[in-house]
Amino acid sequence: MTDEELASLALGLPETAEGSHFGTRDFRVRGKIFMTLRGPDFCVLRLTPDQQQMASAVMPGHTAAVPGGWGLKGWTRLFHRDAKNETVRSLVCQAWRNAAPKSMALPED
Repeated sequence: MTDEELASLALGLPETAEGSHFGTRDFRVRGKIFMTLRGPDFCVLRLTPDQQQMASAVMPGHTAAVPGGWGLKGWTRLFHRDAKNETVRSLVCQAWRNAAPKSMALPED
């Protein structure tokens, strides 16, 4: 998936807005970041530590914890270029759910 396809996917989710976080493109739902687009190599997703472990087990080579404390909190690098589109979509939607208020609903994949 290209960067623009990934951005389009994120912007297609309810109430998502694009912004900038320290010069990096980010995607937010009601002001909370759920994804940053760092460049052509990877994006960073807001996952829980358990979701991060599951993604790493299912997609070795396509996901990695962000180095340092943020990675311990679940923030995860997703190398989206060569990953399957369905899997990228699933992880982006999960990150959106993690940031969105519980009152907002997005169907499970």
